[in-house]
Amino acid sequence: MVSVMSGRLILSLITFSCLLMSLDSTRIRAETNPAIKVGAEVLLSDHRPLVEGKRVGIITNHSAVVGEKHLIDVIHEDPDVEIVALFGPEHGIRGTADAGEAVEDSRDKLTGAPIYSLYGETRRPTMEMLENVDVLIFDMQDVGTRFYTYPATMGRSMISAAEGGIPFVVLDRPNPLGGKRIEGMIREDRFQSGIGLYPTPVTHGMTVGELALMIRGEGWHDGLEGLDLHVVKAKGWRRAMLWPETGLEWVPPSPNIPDVETALVYPGTCFFEGTTASEGRGTYEPFIQVGALRVDGEALAVELNRRALPGLRFEPVAFTPESIPGMSREPKLLGEKIEGVRLVVSDAGALDPVAAGIHLLDVFYAALPEEHRGDFFHERGMAIRAGNAETQKRIEAGEGAAAIVADWAEDVERFSRQRESYLLY
Repeated sequence: MVSVMSGRLILSLITFSCLLMSLDSTRIRAETNPAIKVGAEVLLSDHRPLVEGKRVGIITNHSAVVGEKHLIDVIHEDPDVEIVALFGPEHGIRGTADAGEAVEDSRDKLTGAPIYSLYGETRRPTMEMLENVDVLIFDMQDVGTRFYTYPATMGRSMISAAEGGIPFVVLDRPNPLGGKRIEGMIREDRFQSGIGLYPTPVTHGMTVGELALMIRGEGWHDGLEGLDLHVVKAKGWRRAMLWPETGLEWVPPSPNIPDVETALVYPGTCFFEGTTASEGRGTYEPFIQVGALRVDGEALAVELNRRALPGLRFEPVAFTPESIPGMSREPKLLGEKIEGVRLVVSDAGALDPVAAGIHLLDVFYAALPEEHRGDFFHERGMAIRAGNAETQKRIEAGEGAAAIVADWAEDVERFSRQRESYLLY
């Protein structure tokens, strides 16, 4: 395994036969748990009739590992299953494209199958792409946060499967944040976007398989009532498990979530994408550190540590965003030396990342010179991440992070009841 104590990461993806990005956070140790098997690992042994003798299309990326192999390798080696189409999401099927970068169609050298981009001119498979497909498979590692594009890719692809009368199979994987953590307000309809397509809180505590069932069951897309949907469950996973407890190797689901510790804080620090401050892109520690112009990192760390946020401590940091191909070619504040804080997870189980993110915004905003506060938020960008316009207004009004966090309890309870019938674990 590769150490990330220095914060440096080399992303290496060459062919699907060696397609595995491994990274172990030495700051958060995983417990060995060989009983955990992801859905892809049991597809051909326990659910073979779903694909045997079929021509399959696979919506996937580099994160769909099965032990030392990739899902594509595993299926390609089975003589009774034929891969006829591959579909890649944001960041591409190899996971190396920048966030938001359009991805082109191509062809896979291993299988000879066409690779269609679902993050370019089209965001879901067309009937022409599905012409020879008997069953459509989805397998990608999600991060358990509303503002992420992979669930949107899944849901839109479910529409295509329904329109084509094609069975849709989700190979499930654990939610790295566990299955119990729910934080934030439910997204308002007017702030629907590709990074927040479904009306959930910021963290929902569901796997992608459970989300697929909920997307169909709640009618979040029209025309899914007759979809032949199958979820291949992960074996051995329990809702209370965070990623370090699964014993599974971490494969970065996207270039800027390189390790487990980053995944744990991402639901909070991603709010900084809706500001003029830096979410850490352009460094090798994105989202684990945030910074801005005209602030004092030492003072920010003191104030945040004074608030005694559970599971976290804060260290002052200074960094200069640079262009890093494969991670962020044009980060905010490129070439500017800025100050801020680095988040250090001291207790993953106690961590409330979304609440921490609100406190970070509150402290950064208050630390700015008054004449520059009006430039801090990108109104639309902040609203689609918070799920509402009120969060920004309340921070600007100085209401305090604690009051904002307290007010989402009703939404959390409502969503907890709403999701109950879709839970598989």
